[in-house]
Amino acid sequence: MDDTGATQPKPTYKRVMLKISGEALMGDQGFGLHPPTVERIAREVQSVRDLGVEICMVIGGGNIFRGLAGSAQGMERTTADYMGMLATVMNALAMQSALEGLGVFTRVISAIRMDEVAEPYIRRRAVRHLEKGRVCIFAAGTGNPYFTTDTAATLRANEMACEVIFKGTKVDGVYDRDPLKHPGATRYDDITYDDVLVKNLKVMDASAIALARDNDLPIIVFSLDEPGGFRGILAGQGTYTIVHG
Repeated sequence: MDDTGATQPKPTYKRVMLKISGEALMGDQGFGLHPPTVERIAREVQSVRDLGVEICMVIGGGNIFRGLAGSAQGMERTTADYMGMLATVMNALAMQSALEGLGVFTRVISAIRMDEVAEPYIRRRAVRHLEKGRVCIFAAGTGNPYFTTDTAATLRANEMACEVIFKGTKVDGVYDRDPLKHPGATRYDDITYDDVLVKNLKVMDASAIALARDNDLPIIVFSLDEPGGFRGILAGQGTYTIVHG
């Protein structure tokens, strides 16, 4: 039961990966971190953790630095990608601070060793953290250039035996066109991995979709701006698109 005495809904999944963009943390700002927005998302994560769900997270770094954009401006691609990885660590630490301010035990686990601020990635240790109810935030991508945080999220979700990836966006699912630019865009309730790739729907990058497909890992795309949306979907409610085989 919750604090009001009501019975808690039984969640659909036991262990999930939540993937959000770095831009989701900057609120209405054009850059950086917006602390009230970080705290709002942390409360969403807390509400799901309180259902007994084990949560992994991967946060992008685009609010601080995007490696591909840096490369396009003439920076050497590998260097730009490493800078992007460091940006994801900054975002992970901000989310950790917000979650622990709410009393949620959290571990930031980095694919690049930086022992003073984050744990190194050791799969068995990370699994144990999840089993103890800690939220694991995986930072620094895969530790390799040329791979996005979408691919990192799919890789870690498979390694952690997550049952699903939740992709938090600004819209409530997958559309055939950007609904923010095209009001008549059509939303899909469900769609296959292959259709996402063939139609180039930009749910995640192609490597991430292919990795999810090869391991039969469903992806739920939902609006992170909808209060209670993350928890609601786990309780079988809300609007979303599921990508599956």
